[in-house]
Amino acid sequence: MTHAAQVDTSEVPADGTHQESTRPPISRAMIGVGFLLIVLSYMVNAMDRQVFPPLLPNIREEYGFSLEQGGLLATNFTLGMALAGLPAGYLLDRFRRKTVLLFSIVIYSLGTMATPLATGFADMTLYRVVSGFGEGMQSAAIFAAMGAFFAHRRGLAFGVIGVGYSVGVFIAPLIGVHLMSLHGTWHSPFYLFGTAGLLIAAASLFLVRSGLTEHSTEQVVSTKTYDHMPASAYNRNSIALTVHSVVSGVAIYGFLGLYPTYLITSLHYSAEQAALAMSFLGFGGMTAVVGGWLGDRVNQRNLLILSLLAVSAISVCIYETQAGVGLQCVFAFLMGAFGLGFIYPNTNSAMQRAVRPAQIGRASGLFVTSYYGPAAFSGLLFAALVDSFGWTRAGLLQVTFLPLVGVAALAFVRPAGFNNAIR
Repeated sequence: MTHAAQVDTSEVPADGTHQESTRPPISRAMIGVGFLLIVLSYMVNAMDRQVFPPLLPNIREEYGFSLEQGGLLATNFTLGMALAGLPAGYLLDRFRRKTVLLFSIVIYSLGTMATPLATGFADMTLYRVVSGFGEGMQSAAIFAAMGAFFAHRRGLAFGVIGVGYSVGVFIAPLIGVHLMSLHGTWHSPFYLFGTAGLLIAAASLFLVRSGLTEHSTEQVVSTKTYDHMPASAYNRNSIALTVHSVVSGVAIYGFLGLYPTYLITSLHYSAEQAALAMSFLGFGGMTAVVGGWLGDRVNQRNLLILSLLAVSAISVCIYETQAGVGLQCVFAFLMGAFGLGFIYPNTNSAMQRAVRPAQIGRASGLFVTSYYGPAAFSGLLFAALVDSFGWTRAGLLQVTFLPLVGVAALAFVRPAGFNNAIR
């Protein structure tokens, strides 16, 4: 990613109401270094989230957790993310994004390192929620900062960040299961990933320049007017996208949280085979660059609708065919491609495009809250459906039907009301 040199606005608010600073412009090299560190920090964020599901069978065995308790623990970190979303949006519109970003990395890293110290369900839940709170703050800070800096190529920038996330999803299960086998305990991956987060936070303190994180969208798009858009951040487009975001989060995170458990308990895969299939989800998510690039060039609403229909179809294949390892990895790749590579970055960028530029902090926070809040209980819901109907019907109900509700919500979106609409 490259970008024209920008003015350092580190000592002023990020809302575009300030005078330009007289500080020297940030160089392309420092833009590249800073952006790389941001992508790496989001990769570690993903590793912290996705190391838990493939280790869940062992965690359940050690603590005696039920499937419902395990399902809740696999996804309840998103409750912390949701709790962080709106407050983070408020803070991002009023304080330095870099400060929020660094603080958030420290929070989720410490929460991750505390997870193996849990003595039971209650304190493990607390540590997972604390970790999620930091991850939610970081997500809002990253996408608000990069959405402002790369305003004209927001979808592509989000896609590159999504690749970092997907790399984390890809390697976390493999590293986690390998370390568990090597050390005879599931604890070590949590310590490793937590430490990695703290090291990246320390590097970012010195190498991520404020000129990258505090850039004002108004500087990039000052020649445009937004009279065609509602003054409120909570308008027809943003509300419809929020409904889509809610159901997408529940469907996708319910799937992610219990997919390894399904493979091990229903299809009788080994832990290593389940970790391999889980990694292919992350491999598929690396298509986020393509997904984000397309979102900048085609009708974003229609792209999201097609992606949701693809998720529904792939879900049928996963839960109906009882596929072997090779074919299941193909399905996992496709689920990662459409669920993580297309739906995630385009929902995020579309919600920022649904509001005026000065409101992107609130839009970023709204996305985090709507996507991750209900998703906190998606694993519990999925586990309850499994107990009542079995894996096949539960998968069809949560991962096939819910995306169709998202399609209905997207029918109310009008891309002509976006802030990037040609006028």
